[in-house]
Amino acid sequence: MKRELELLREKMRETGVDACLIPTSDFHGSEYVGDYFKCREYISGFTGSAGTLVVTLDEAGLWTDGRYFLQAAKQLEGSGIMLRKERQPGVPAIEEYLKQTLKKGETLGFDGRCIMQDSAEKLITQLNAQGVAVRTDIDLTGAVWKNRPELSAQPVWPIPVEYAGESSESKIKRVREFLVEKKADYFLLTSLEDIAWLLNMRGNDVESTPVILSYLLLGEKKLTWYVQEKCLSEKIKILLDMQGIKAAPYEQIYEDVKKLPEDASIYYDKSAVNTALVSSLPEKVKKIEGVNPTFLFKAKKNPVEVENERNAHIKDGVAVTKFIYWLKSQIGKTKITEISAAEQLEQFRNTQEHYVEPSFAPIIAYKEHGAIVHYSATKESDVELKPESFVLADTGGHYLEGTTDITRTIALGSLTQEEKEMYTTVLKGHIQLEMARFLQGCSGQSLDVLARTPLWEKGLDYNHGTGHGVGYLLSVHEGPNSFRYRPSVNGRNDCVFEEGMITSDEPGIYLEGKFGIRLENMIVCQKDMENDYGSFLCFDALTLVPFERSAIIAKELSTKEKEWLNKYHQKVFETIAPYLTEEEAGWLREETQEF
Repeated sequence: MKRELELLREKMRETGVDACLIPTSDFHGSEYVGDYFKCREYISGFTGSAGTLVVTLDEAGLWTDGRYFLQAAKQLEGSGIMLRKERQPGVPAIEEYLKQTLKKGETLGFDGRCIMQDSAEKLITQLNAQGVAVRTDIDLTGAVWKNRPELSAQPVWPIPVEYAGESSESKIKRVREFLVEKKADYFLLTSLEDIAWLLNMRGNDVESTPVILSYLLLGEKKLTWYVQEKCLSEKIKILLDMQGIKAAPYEQIYEDVKKLPEDASIYYDKSAVNTALVSSLPEKVKKIEGVNPTFLFKAKKNPVEVENERNAHIKDGVAVTKFIYWLKSQIGKTKITEISAAEQLEQFRNTQEHYVEPSFAPIIAYKEHGAIVHYSATKESDVELKPESFVLADTGGHYLEGTTDITRTIALGSLTQEEKEMYTTVLKGHIQLEMARFLQGCSGQSLDVLARTPLWEKGLDYNHGTGHGVGYLLSVHEGPNSFRYRPSVNGRNDCVFEEGMITSDEPGIYLEGKFGIRLENMIVCQKDMENDYGSFLCFDALTLVPFERSAIIAKELSTKEKEWLNKYHQKVFETIAPYLTEEEAGWLREETQEF
């Protein structure tokens, strides 16, 4: 990576740039990006989905969050790039670092297509105030990246209403009604998940996230979808025409917004639209900023989507339960590695009807690898599983019926007392959050403490959120619903919980050099009761896979926790056992016996 870093610095000198900012982003602010957009990975070698690289002529630093500290430390070793641990004592935020480092008359440069407007505004305002120039019109990494992969252009495919639960026409009507309320003539939408949801279309332009590289401009009567033509079959073109949707070339959006009438008004989400696009808007056009209406619309799953998700999780529960039985019955008898275990689980999922693809790269992490929160096995790191300790399996799948995400920490043999105590503590937190009954109006910040309390009581914690929203056959990480005790960076993921929101419940503990434990279910928010105090909500588990019986210290569970666990395990057995072989069902019966 040192060579790429030096080539970048040469280009910086040529263009008069003193610092270069390279985020993990495409032109749409996506969390997961296609190969064409992996500029930060190309320069640094760091493969995590969250992180921003800042390169000056003298030094380089990678900012990333707690999920990736261990991974980044290993991948950056010997690269000349310093790991900057976000939100840790003594580590300045990127804006502060740039203000401290750049001098009056110097220049920061970045590709404005890859930086969202809110972030760009903050940087430009703060740096310009101290005489530092900011250029947003240069792709320095692209200028030095030889053999850069081509922009993905995979076929588009539709989601029928029996899966989506609502027609595209109905969704578009809802958005137009929103624009009337906001007194906006146009709506500029660039978030890939939101566009896919609105149009009931899916694609394969991002690995494990079935979206289409595209932009969308919606007016009172006209909707233009900016997409690569080679992605559209004749059937899709006919369908778009029937819906009154005009397709235009992907890059044409930048020219079209320049031609908007000067007396027009346009609504957009500045944290979800890139600064190059906003800069293309005519100066006199009235700009109305706010959260994309589609962001909340798609988070609240309709009854059809919720029912479909239940079916998806039954299929996924069968696949993962079969996998756990296979792993336990084969460990010590045949060679199984982290990678081969992941491949076997994928085979179990592939046998399920309507399975599409993984919803993210699988995390199969044995013993100390489990302490790396987002570990991903490579040929170099792949280890053989032995009949002892834990393997952490965090995986998920996309089905036509929805998206799944599940983590189980599996005992492969005898466990130490410490391993059992940590597992039981994490399980207690998981159960306490899932049992929650709460007044409507609570956000994830109100509820996160339920999952952390058993760990906090022992002076322990985990350096990641407790839960994230999940899309419907879209991104496995979608807001605005989440569980976290600190506010999200831009406030987008701090909404109150509403009926139909699907969120993960995944507390954990990570002991470096020993093992990691994470226990994750998908839970759906639903109505519970109403009385003089207001409307109460609760959660119901969608995920149906047993917890690790041999790792649970029963006496440490409260009566209510035992009741919840027994009821959950009964439901798992009754739902999943009919799809298993006699041997698998017999094992599951033992695993789900009452405590």
